[in-house]
Parts: sequence; C-alpha cells; structure tokens
Amino acid sequence: MVTGATGFIGRHLVKKLLQNGHQVIAVARNLGRAKEFEWFDEVSFIQVDLHLNYRPVIEGLDGVDALIHLAWPGLPNYQGSFHVFQNLISDLAFLKEAIESGLSHLVVAGTCLEYGLQTGALTEDMDTYPITPYGFAKDCLRKSLQFFQKEHTFTLQWMRLFYTYGEGQSPKSLLSQLDAAIDEKRQSFDMSIGTQLRDYLPIESVAERICVAVENSTINGVINCSSGLPISVLDLVRLRCLQRASEIRLNTGHYPLPNYEPVEFWGVPDKLNSLPFAAGI
Repeated sequence: MVTGATGFIGRHLVKKLLQNGHQVIAVARNLGRAKEFEWFDEVSFIQVDLHLNYRPVIEGLDGVDALIHLAWPGLPNYQGSFHVFQNLISDLAFLKEAIESGLSHLVVAGTCLEYGLQTGALTEDMDTYPITPYGFAKDCLRKSLQFFQKEHTFTLQWMRLFYTYGEGQSPKSLLSQLDAAIDEKRQSFDMSIGTQLRDYLPIESVAERICVAVENSTINGVINCSSGLPISVLDLVRLRCLQRASEIRLNTGHYPLPNYEPVEFWGVPDKLNSLPFAAGI
C-alpha cells in the first residue's frame, strides 16, 4: 500500500513497484488526478484524505505486506507550524492504529532536514538537530515510531530523502523554474551563488531505492535515500542548461542562501550500499 500515491514520489514509486511485480493499493485524495496516470487500471485505489478519515485505509490493510507512507501535505513550505500541529498529530494517530491492527512492515518518507545545520557527510547513525517545523515534525514522528517498537513488533524503514528532481516535481523547485525560464526564452535566470553542495537524485533512482529497501527488510531504521555524491547547485544548473542546449545567462548571487540548511552536506547511503544487488542504483 502506498499513501500519497499521486504525489511527486508516489506516482513514480507505484510505477516501479508494478514493474517489479508487486500488487499495489494506491491511496490518495484526488480520484480524478489518479486516473491520469498510466498505472491507475493496474492498482486498487482508495480515495481518502488521511487527515479527515483514515478508517478506509486501516480496513484495507488486511493482507498488506508493507505500508509505504509518503503522504504529507503542505510541501515545499518547510517553515509552517502546521507540520507539527496538524501533520505530525494526524500521522501519529494513523500509524499507531495501523500498527495496532497488525501491520508488520512500515516504510516512511523522512527528510534530510532532520539533520539541521550539520555539515559534510551525513551518516545514518548521526544524531538529529532539526531547526525547521517540517524537519522537527518528521524527526519526532520517527522517534515516536521507534519508541512504539518497544511495545509492538514491526519493521520500520525510515527512508530519509535528500534532493529529488524529475517529472512531476514542484513548479517552485530550482530545475522547474530553470526549465520555465528556458521555455519562455528569458535572457537570464536568477539564482543563488550556487556554491552550496547538495545530494541530488533523479526521481527514478529514488523510486528504485525505495523498492530495494521494501524488498529487503533486513535493513531497517534510518536509511539514507541519497547518492553520496555531492554536486554544487551551480554545476547542477549548468548541466541542465547543457542538456537543454540553452545559453541562458545565470544571474548568480541574486538570492541569498537558505538559512535553514548548511552550505555543504550530503547523505552517506551505507545501508543501501551494503546490499550486493543494489550496486548501481
């Protein structure tokens, strides 16, 4: 079962799971949107807003081998208090009941913002110091579920996501805005100085990594869903311009660097790299 199935990651993950031979129950709020995807006729679909009524999902868990929980409203706003006072509280109630109903394998999307302002190579066993409401809410959810494992036996795979790009990403994301500027034949593109190092993965690779984890429950806890190979934002933008054969002028330094992220950080995906068949993902 995949919640948030029509979101940026969910739509690609459902496709990948089907390709790998899994039966999928897709959960999302908008039926019309779900019908736009080529996989719709291959899945069982539950239309529901988890924050209003998660009962249909609980009832649909019978026979489900793994619940992959991606749904999380309000992104890419990382600073809103609703992450703590709405999303976190709703997720705690939903996942608690799912586990109490007998769910044995839970996969949840985490975030690199759980690390806070720690810099450099970020490992899966490092302590977390989130400074945004979004990072705090996700970190609190993870720790709460780990406490709950002392009362209930279930596998928890916390897929800590870094930076993802590809088809279906937010129009507010860096590469989406660059593509729009190129398509509109603008003369220049405003951006930050671009020297910050980040860990970027195409959405197809993210979906594949989540599939690898789901299919190998011997790895658990925090799993860095990352490349381990940092790239500067400027190099990423230049590469996109090259791919688009665009000579748009890059107006670097127009925007300040975000104050909620360190200048240089990337994930170390030790657990995924430990799987012999995961080489090359």
